Amino acid sequence: MQYRGLDLDPFQSEAITHLSEGRSVLVCAPTGTGKTIIADWVVEDAMRRGRQVVYTAPIKALSNQKFRDYTRLHGEEVVGLVTGDLVIRRDAPCRVMTTEILRNMLLSGEDLSDLHAVVIDEIHFLDDRERGTVWEEVLIYLPKHVLIIGLSATLSNMHSFAEWLSDVREAPIEVLVETQRAVPLSFFIANHGTGIVEPSEYHKLYLRSQQEDREDSDRGSNQRRGRGRRDRRGGRNRGRGGPPRGRDRDRRRRPRQTRHSDIVRMLVKKDLLPCLYFAFSRRNIESNARWLTTELRGDLLRVEEQRALDQRLDDAQEALGRVLHPDLFQMYRRGIAFHHAGLHVSLKALVEELYESRLIKVLYCTSTFALGINMPARAVAFDGLKKYDGQGVNPLTVRGFMQKAGRAGRRGIDTAGTVVLRIDFHEYPEVQPLLEDYFQGRPEPVRSSFSLSWNSIVRLLSTQNREQVRTIVERSFLSWHLEHEADAQRERADELERRAQERSSQHAAKKARREAKRLRARARRSGGRCWEEFERKEAFLIQAGYIADDGSFNAGARVLMHLQIAEIFMTELVLTGVFEDLDDPTLFGLLCALVSNFPRKVGRRYGLDQDLRDLARRVETVRQSPIVTDAEAITRQEVEWSPYWIPLGKAWVLGESMAEILDKIESETDVAGDVVGTFRRAKDLCKQLADVHHEMADRADRLRSLARRVSRDEVEVVD
Repeated sequence: MQYRGLDLDPFQSEAITHLSEGRSVLVCAPTGTGKTIIADWVVEDAMRRGRQVVYTAPIKALSNQKFRDYTRLHGEEVVGLVTGDLVIRRDAPCRVMTTEILRNMLLSGEDLSDLHAVVIDEIHFLDDRERGTVWEEVLIYLPKHVLIIGLSATLSNMHSFAEWLSDVREAPIEVLVETQRAVPLSFFIANHGTGIVEPSEYHKLYLRSQQEDREDSDRGSNQRRGRGRRDRRGGRNRGRGGPPRGRDRDRRRRPRQTRHSDIVRMLVKKDLLPCLYFAFSRRNIESNARWLTTELRGDLLRVEEQRALDQRLDDAQEALGRVLHPDLFQMYRRGIAFHHAGLHVSLKALVEELYESRLIKVLYCTSTFALGINMPARAVAFDGLKKYDGQGVNPLTVRGFMQKAGRAGRRGIDTAGTVVLRIDFHEYPEVQPLLEDYFQGRPEPVRSSFSLSWNSIVRLLSTQNREQVRTIVERSFLSWHLEHEADAQRERADELERRAQERSSQHAAKKARREAKRLRARARRSGGRCWEEFERKEAFLIQAGYIADDGSFNAGARVLMHLQIAEIFMTELVLTGVFEDLDDPTLFGLLCALVSNFPRKVGRRYGLDQDLRDLARRVETVRQSPIVTDAEAITRQEVEWSPYWIPLGKAWVLGESMAEILDKIESETDVAGDVVGTFRRAKDLCKQLADVHHEMADRADRLRSLARRVSRDEVEVVD
């Protein structure tokens, strides 16, 4: 089969055949093998039929990229973009949106009778602790006539996932698995002493170094014993003038730690640029990029590439002004850059554009660059194999490793993608057990993180009776998994009881019955867990007075219906009147303080005036109220609250530039992206407050006007 002049691979052809015959598909294939061609085909097919199609993605950068791609392919008038930041042609037949937006459309009862298909990119995000429930809700709520195209590079339990989805959709889901990469990966380990070598060779070198260390240690011990005997006879090797002893000697002979620049030099020497260099600290990637800019000798770009880059940078400097600092200009000019979520949105777009044009040769980046964006490299390097995962510093998951490693190898250009791990000998024993799983690419199975938000609960109760809600809850992947687990435990218990009846030994029979009883108890606990959690949250809403005993909605539930950020905390602030009588700048500043996950003490050195301190105390009283703290205990999620953001939000409303606001923030890294993200989330919350007050036209109009007022410059731009 051919599509757009390309000879399709068998898994692509098979997927398109299933879709053309009206069957949903799940596609699991490594990065770079062409999964998105299947999505492109279904988008084109839907529009050819005169139907609607939705493409969802987990991050806005990927949504924006697909929007640009489809606009180029099909024309502006038929492609729309709907994210929390921007709405462009919301009624277009092809809409690109975040998964949360689609979930909200489904919960609000929007007419989707003309929707032909939904593409869910990175469908394994279903097990994300914070956002995974949204993926399950979408899959459960979508009308049965809608085709689903689920795409993932790392869904190892694809068949059990498809079995669950077939149950939910009441129709078979076809599974397409491709294990062969279009460009195979080659894995290497490197340090300052070994250079870039294959893992087996590195292991030999490590063992040899250990043996040499033991021999040196033995020689050192013998020498020290000899010196001790001489010293007791009055020898001259005692005190400060003698040779190094013990730890001092070992410290002096240990080789220096391998630097990121050592790895880059090795990659340059082997002609393995462009390279993505993954590190897991913003401060590190920025300092690494700056260090390399000053330390690296020689040019990374050819003459014609340098001319093209200089022209792009001159144009960018004229367009961006102060945003493109002179030190960044010089860094980019050398073909070096860094990329992370906190980077100024305009710089992030510039770096991505330059990298996509192959004018950035070494890009230091965090995990955000690995998510979906189609920007491959000749080589990928890892500065380490641990990162902060929200709970602690832990080894990368296999899935996380493969998402990053999978960026190596450019189809049609490279015969192999090169993946290099920077590991010094003293680090090797700790990471060695992880390496086989990483190199074999055996990702962890996707586990459900299903847990309905407070907003989802009241929305469901507003449109469904409790039995219908229970059906929805029990359709979750988590509930399905737990029920299957409970069935297996009950079957095992039945088998143990049968064996107990057959055994002549009373002791063995008693032991089997005891184990059977334990399994049945576990099965009972597992089976109804999802519904029990729903009932626990519903009971909390009744106890808090949000829902009446007869199920009708009181003021709390009616407010909660419209809030999706800090839901209970925000509801209580509305009910206690904290937002009333605030002027627009102070109101927006307070909303910023309620949504920022940026360091809590940002801007603290500027302090708060007396009025803001009084406001902060009122908010803190609500923050510590039993309703808010009990809700936190139930969800095990702490709400955000950083009062020192209030002056920054006020400054933005009053017209200060991003540069002026950034001057007020003390940070070792570029935080413009974090500031923009805070302002955008506050803008979303402002719109939600407008919906809360939809029956009070003047107040709702004022809030919507404020949301428009803060949508300027970086806060409005598509990143």
